[in-house]
Amino acid sequence: MPKFAANLSMLYTEHSFIERFAAASADGFKAVEYVSPYEETPDAIAAELRRNGLTQALFNLPAGDWSAGERGIACLPDRVEEFEASVDTAIAYAQALDCCKINCLAGIAPAGMEPDVAEATLADNLRYAAERLAAAGISLVFEPINTRDIPGYFVATTDHAERIMDRVDHHNLLIQYDFYHMQIMQGDLLSTFERLQRRIGHVQIADNPGRHEPGTGEINHGFIFKRLDELGYEGWVGCEYKPAVGTRAGLDWLKMLQQGN
Repeated sequence: MPKFAANLSMLYTEHSFIERFAAASADGFKAVEYVSPYEETPDAIAAELRRNGLTQALFNLPAGDWSAGERGIACLPDRVEEFEASVDTAIAYAQALDCCKINCLAGIAPAGMEPDVAEATLADNLRYAAERLAAAGISLVFEPINTRDIPGYFVATTDHAERIMDRVDHHNLLIQYDFYHMQIMQGDLLSTFERLQRRIGHVQIADNPGRHEPGTGEINHGFIFKRLDELGYEGWVGCEYKPAVGTRAGLDWLKMLQQGN
């Protein structure tokens, strides 16, 4: 059975962020991930990880002004200095949290920006981050995200992600493969995963439509989990979904999976 990490940006939202660590641990999760740790101090989060016996699987580089609709700054040529500073911030948090993997959000390219300019900026920033994180012993991933949930998101398919990886050409850059996003954008989920497995550094799940828990939509998660085991995927699987009826009430999919193994 794969190893599952609770995404605390979407699960247990009935609790404060700091209280979500204990809630995830109480339900049997051994790891957590989330969009952003930067609203809390590293010491406060590290204390919750230790108290609840949790591994920090992943978090994102600072993604700009989230409340204003920004979803990353890595493709924005006028934000390069800010991006480089954000890498230092993320490294400090990762070291405090004993986290060995960070995700980079490409961002939304402004209307009128030439795609070649955005891609060149993104490639340069990813190369910079990959090198800095490698020196700190931290892996870098970046994520194709569907353009229905985030209109205009710059990297929306695995083909585009591969092209950028080839352009960056750094051993410390891998793809974060979210089955939910890729079901919306391109389908053919497992064939794509198998072809790209050596270039995939992290996996996330949610069902479609609705982005709810496994078993609520069209994706055959049972088959996916079985194939991940067969293919030898050993990383965490991030549960980045919006519970349809509350987090704990919606964990029957995980209980059934555990009972079957």
